[in-house]
Amino acid sequence: MKDHAPNSWEARAEAHSLYGFTDLPSIRERGTVVVTHGEGPYIVDTNGKRYLDANSGLWNMVAGFDHKGLAEAAKAQYDRFPGYHAFFGRMSDQTVALSERLIEVSPFERGKVFYTNSGSEANDTMVKMLWFLAGAEEQPQRRKILTRWNGYHGVTAVSASMTGKPYNSVFGLPLPGFIHLTCPHYWRYGEAGESEAEFTARLARELEEVIAREGAETIAGFFAEPVMGAGGVIPPSAGYFQAVQPILKKHGIPLIADEVICGFGRTGNTWGCETYEFVPDAIISSKALTAGYFPMGAVILGPEMTDRLQAAIDPIEEFPHGFTASGHPVGCAVALKAIDVVLEEGLLEMVRAGAGRMEAGLRRIAEHPNIGELRGVGYMWALEAVRDRDGKVPFDGSLSVSERIANTCTDHGLICRPLGQSVVLCPPFTITDGQMDEMFDKLDAALKQVFDEVA
Repeated sequence: MKDHAPNSWEARAEAHSLYGFTDLPSIRERGTVVVTHGEGPYIVDTNGKRYLDANSGLWNMVAGFDHKGLAEAAKAQYDRFPGYHAFFGRMSDQTVALSERLIEVSPFERGKVFYTNSGSEANDTMVKMLWFLAGAEEQPQRRKILTRWNGYHGVTAVSASMTGKPYNSVFGLPLPGFIHLTCPHYWRYGEAGESEAEFTARLARELEEVIAREGAETIAGFFAEPVMGAGGVIPPSAGYFQAVQPILKKHGIPLIADEVICGFGRTGNTWGCETYEFVPDAIISSKALTAGYFPMGAVILGPEMTDRLQAAIDPIEEFPHGFTASGHPVGCAVALKAIDVVLEEGLLEMVRAGAGRMEAGLRRIAEHPNIGELRGVGYMWALEAVRDRDGKVPFDGSLSVSERIANTCTDHGLICRPLGQSVVLCPPFTITDGQMDEMFDKLDAALKQVFDEVA
């Protein structure tokens, strides 16, 4: 147990704050890091220590922690019109402008946008839209939702039910009707002697079998991240979306791309679905939508979903759903600026220019015999730790290897994220070559230190 001065920031945090998704043994041993401000890709704690945040906050601070243009956009809108809703036929001009811009940069030729406060709420809202459609189209039995094991879609009761993670069992989730298919992680779940193409074909057959077992007429939608983020940065097996989308179309099941992490540049394109060459029926957006400078999520509907939802709404004359801060004018002003910063002011080009360098640096580190796999795309990567590389044998869970690596990185002034047996790196798009080298050096030192202790 780490001792803190009674009135220190650390002691005050631990006395009155409830931690989410936090390894409590680490807190008891090491204490809380209380952060005061950021400088580019760095954050600074109450003791003045700087950390290179290679997790971009939570994937979202893609422009760093002190981008003047984003802060000024928020300040200007607070001065002009500090808050409003999108109810009762009233919304801010910034909300209207953002909806236009989102459809413009989406893969859809037309559509509509509905705003939430987070990605979790946006996924939750999309499920309600699908259920609403089912009832309006006289298919009330069409309630089931398909996702994948290791997929992450949020923390509301519905979006957590979509999330294919065992920790949700402590809440008695998933709710009935949420069905998880095989995670498309070829390195981990491919069978002996099975090629990647054969693995993809097997997952497509599984989808057909699940649809046949459950009944296509009972399934409301299929949700998928282009790259599974919180599952441990898992790109799909080759040809995955090209294999599953025709099956879904054949059975009239919408494909929803959860782009909360992938959207707005993380994979090297505006959208992850662009990187993996498919066009979904709707997109869920958040995180980089505002570059982390305001909490916001969005449901972006393609043409068919827009028309169907409008036809369902017309008879009852309203869509009875929304949030107090839906389409918040400050959030929309920030999002408009963030989209320009990423797409027009060079951040997306930075990812494209730096992705090869990032991969090459991580591949050198992944030569360590206790790294089983390096996987990723663009500026999102994971290194999976193993006790035995040839057999893909993980370390014993009691060793908490990824947590040790992340804690040791923190000691070295680098923040990365432990996920299962992996450590994840998803730096701000503004990271320089020198800062990337710093990330490599500190990560390499931490890995060597931890593997010397446990291997």
